[in-house]
Amino acid sequence: MLNPLCHTMPRIACIVNPAGRDGHALKRWKSIEPALADAGFECETHFTERVGHAPEIAYSMRDREDIDLVVACGGDGTVHEVASGLRGSSIPLGIIPAGTGNDVARAHGIPLKKTLGIIDVLTNGKNRHVGAFRLQGTPSPSEGGYPEPTNNPAWDGEPDIPGRVVRWVFLESDCGVTSATARAKLSRAKWIKGSFKYTYLGITEILPWKKKMAWVKINDGPGEIVDFSMLAATTTEMFGGGYKVCPGASPILEHGFLCHAWGLSKLKMLMLMGPLKKGKHVGKWGIELKPCTRLEIRSLDSEGNPSDASYNPPLIVQADGEPCLQTPALLEYHTKQLWIRGAAEVPWDV
Repeated sequence: MLNPLCHTMPRIACIVNPAGRDGHALKRWKSIEPALADAGFECETHFTERVGHAPEIAYSMRDREDIDLVVACGGDGTVHEVASGLRGSSIPLGIIPAGTGNDVARAHGIPLKKTLGIIDVLTNGKNRHVGAFRLQGTPSPSEGGYPEPTNNPAWDGEPDIPGRVVRWVFLESDCGVTSATARAKLSRAKWIKGSFKYTYLGITEILPWKKKMAWVKINDGPGEIVDFSMLAATTTEMFGGGYKVCPGASPILEHGFLCHAWGLSKLKMLMLMGPLKKGKHVGKWGIELKPCTRLEIRSLDSEGNPSDASYNPPLIVQADGEPCLQTPALLEYHTKQLWIRGAAEVPWDV
């Protein structure tokens, strides 16, 4: 087992996002820090200061032999950043869930509220080597104080396609009305707490949604032109605060998963939210769930041919809740990219 917690005083590095969930993450950290000390952890703490700071911190730790575990305290955005910095190293990622959705923690069987349960996973949990999608997308403009993304060659690598930005996706990447919902979170509904925020924003994005035609190529199949409604490429079952978008998905298989819906009316989009929460949507209105190793999305030119131009307004493509990219975009699945410490038993383990 890589990096087992076998020292008399296990040493962990905690990367805390004090702004996570409007300050809730900092309160969560202050409440759990004494319990970590009581459990025998020797803790080195780092607080993030801006978007993109967490991967810098995590990347600086990837070759340290005096750290058993790097722990992200925050939401899925913080987990994404820390995971990006650790990707390819042998140091496992631990999680103290303190965000709005906490879907990576949910997927790996980490309790969302019970302090002793979280510490038990950090102490006695199982390290699993999980896959990730490599996303190459076109940068979106800044919004709501969120900066326009740039490449991070040290931990994300260089893009293969000129003009693209690379991000690694450890939970999910979606496009369509769901990504518009994530984008809206940057500037609206900050007063709503918990997963209800996604439901509220989803409704407010569905109602004004305008049809978008796109060229989509899935795996090695032929490209097709579709009326773009919803598409999600995932490594695990859920996102959006527990919405079970890809039932049965597992991050330790040789492929990711893709759930898509073409040509849904606004009424069907609204009616979909209930079944989507429970994972009962597959098969309704032509919704499909399938293995996925490669996904390409492009816009159409005036003659209906695939184009490398972006939509106006943008068709957002997000990475683990980071709504920073837009089409055209390419997703490619890679196995065994990151060690994550989760519960000793999870339903999708093999």
